[in-house]
Amino acid sequence: MNTSQRATALAAAAGVVAVGTGLALGELAAGLVSPSLSPVTAVGGAVIDVVPPGVKDWAVALFGTADKVALLGGMGLVIAALAALAGVVELRRRFAGVAIIAVFGVAGLAAVLGRSELTPNAVPVPLLAAVVGMILLRWLIRRLEEWQTEEAAVPAGPGPGAGAPESATPSRPASRRRFFQVLGGTAAVAVLAGVLAATFRGAAAVVSELRSKLALPVPASPAPPIPAGAEVRLDGVGPLVTPNKDFYRIDTALRVPVLDPGQWTLKVTGLVEREVSLDFATLLAKPLVERHVTIACVSNEVGGDLIGNARWLGWPVRDLLALAGPKDGADMVLSRSADGWTAGTPLEVLTDSRDALLAVGMNGEPLPLEHGFPVRLIVPGLYGYVSATKWVTELKVTRFADDVGYWTPRGWSEQGPVKTSSRIDVPRDGHSVNAGMVAFGGVAWAQHTGIGRVELRVNRGAWQQAELAPGISKDTWYQWKLALPLTPGQYEVQVRATDLNGAAQVEDRAPAAPSGATGFHTVRVDVKS
Repeated sequence: MNTSQRATALAAAAGVVAVGTGLALGELAAGLVSPSLSPVTAVGGAVIDVVPPGVKDWAVALFGTADKVALLGGMGLVIAALAALAGVVELRRRFAGVAIIAVFGVAGLAAVLGRSELTPNAVPVPLLAAVVGMILLRWLIRRLEEWQTEEAAVPAGPGPGAGAPESATPSRPASRRRFFQVLGGTAAVAVLAGVLAATFRGAAAVVSELRSKLALPVPASPAPPIPAGAEVRLDGVGPLVTPNKDFYRIDTALRVPVLDPGQWTLKVTGLVEREVSLDFATLLAKPLVERHVTIACVSNEVGGDLIGNARWLGWPVRDLLALAGPKDGADMVLSRSADGWTAGTPLEVLTDSRDALLAVGMNGEPLPLEHGFPVRLIVPGLYGYVSATKWVTELKVTRFADDVGYWTPRGWSEQGPVKTSSRIDVPRDGHSVNAGMVAFGGVAWAQHTGIGRVELRVNRGAWQQAELAPGISKDTWYQWKLALPLTPGQYEVQVRATDLNGAAQVEDRAPAAPSGATGFHTVRVDVKS
């Protein structure tokens, strides 16, 4: 590597270290003064807001519930590349790289100002991060320039083996040592700031501690017992009730909102006779009910796993809305999360006899932080994007003609009833099995309607009815199984479900957007002798 190439590489490293330190100190400052919003999460949230629905579907399909990790990783790579560019440009033209970092700061400020979680404390944080990055970049590049100048002033002289004594070899400039010292020291500061930022963001740890000590009340109406035989107990078919740790998570929050239950309040506003405000202690004192409900993400592809069944504890939403008294003409409730996300739910669905809940518990424990602690909405029969608001803080009674939820203007349908679907869990697509009686099994769902029949067909032949286990209720999924005699060869096996009203699952394939995927889940099995 010649001198010019070395200088370029070191300038790029200086840019990455300078910008990285600025970001780390910005995250640290945000942890101290603005725990719910930082420049990084603001920019990430802005990206999520503007990304086309098709890209969002692709990301969920490719990364699943790790889509946010992938987004943050991608942001990190882009920032590192631009930071390296800033370093190189600054070496070649003074203040040009500093200007690039200034643009970073303006973009971060714009993103912060556009977030619903905005507080006055959050405003100066991106500016602080940018200023720190700009100062550090100019300082590091100046040290690099000093090294270059000092090195250029040292006579080349004869090298070893040319008749000169070894002591005649030019010594390394002191400025070289100083550059690496400040570069390494700055990088160390970045690491330390990152660690401290994570520590000061210990608000999550504090709330986690409060959650761990929270004793949920005994429900006034316990969940009905799970019917005997509701689980088919077939290897490869998951549990009937999804453990909290395995429950899918799809939302727009890059950082899980951290809400102290002692400070939480829910307001009912809009087209109501009287506004209602509810705190957490009052909610827990209400006659709570416990029900098993299966919820699903509208992005769930045919055969996908963005669905789960849990035992929820909460207060019926209809009882809360009855206190407020919705006015004539209202037909929608716009629920709002602490992070600003919204969902538009039909008022009728929240006031009929179904178990739509302000949930505080999940499978016998307080809601996990990532699943909406302290309070979230659970509404049987609707996809989550129009109903399952986590970290809920407001219910605005309104009209579909006047308000829209987060995803509706982004190309998704206004109302999102769950579509009857079924899935083959075992054998998995592409797996090999031994000839003979091959056991197939899986789940089917038609929330708030219930499943009446599940059938399989092999190689597009006649449909054969599977053994359908009794469901916990019509608001949950059902498990099924069927053993088929298969000889050696390759087979295509499809599944379909029919609900309790006699309506069969839609066969035509359709993507998740705009209202939920349709089609028969199909697996291909290689049967060996």
